[in-house]
Amino acid sequence: MARPCKVGVQLPEVERFVPWPEYLDLARRAEAVGYDSVWVGDHLIYDLPDGSTRGPYEAWTTLAAIAAVTERVEMGPLVASTSFHAPAMLAKQAATVDAISQGRLIVGLGTGWNRREFDAFGFAYDRRVSRFAEALAVIAPLLRDGRARFHGEFYDVDDCVLDPPPAREGGPPIMLGSNSPRMLSIGLPVVDAWNVWWSIYDNSVERFVEIKAEVDAAMPEGRNVDATAAVLVTLPGGRGRVMGETYDAPVTTVTPDDLGEHVRGLGAAGVTHVQLVLDPITAESIETVGRVLADLDR
Repeated sequence: MARPCKVGVQLPEVERFVPWPEYLDLARRAEAVGYDSVWVGDHLIYDLPDGSTRGPYEAWTTLAAIAAVTERVEMGPLVASTSFHAPAMLAKQAATVDAISQGRLIVGLGTGWNRREFDAFGFAYDRRVSRFAEALAVIAPLLRDGRARFHGEFYDVDDCVLDPPPAREGGPPIMLGSNSPRMLSIGLPVVDAWNVWWSIYDNSVERFVEIKAEVDAAMPEGRNVDATAAVLVTLPGGRGRVMGETYDAPVTTVTPDDLGEHVRGLGAAGVTHVQLVLDPITAESIETVGRVLADLDR
């Protein structure tokens, strides 16, 4: 039986400190055991429930390193905050990572949400969606056409040229990290895929179906945009997510034992790519779920 959709894994953020050699080992291990993609969060700092403050590695530098030590897996930020870089510079970083990976980058984009890191690093938190709209108007033409001119309220680029270009003609695919109505109205006319985080759809196939119907209703006529979804997978030793996600409804618990069925359900509902959030995120977890992926391929 063919795998119903692509399956990736998100590498650690701040669940624990991961030395750099181990971080690269996790990426190589994910490729070796059969994942289709690896993903990194684009965050800068978190205040954790235990009172400590911790930050992950910087996303684009990390993706460049992963691109250099892997050969097959796709990769991307889940998702890059357009507020953390001038949009033309973000496009430049993405084109470089796509070139290093020889065409394996997926450019996930969003507004960002964690005000703590905006304030700590000096980025504007206000009007994030309006800023995102302008950023996308710069990033998309640069990645796809290699040139952009834009004069807006927040950003100005004057005959910007993206050279060297991305590895792929037409640039890497762009994925919208949101399902909110206003973000969909901005992104769906432009992007190649949209993504929903596991806590937003309660980690359940049934709720995903409802959200996808809402997205489909907002889809511009004639557009075909892929649906993707993050999935929280709980393994022995998992302690729950501690990065500030808030959600009102209880989420569906997905374990390695029922992950295959869950992925098949999402695939049947129209998902083309899932990003697994493993709790805990360790080499052992990656290999345990890798065996589930092997079963999906049988």
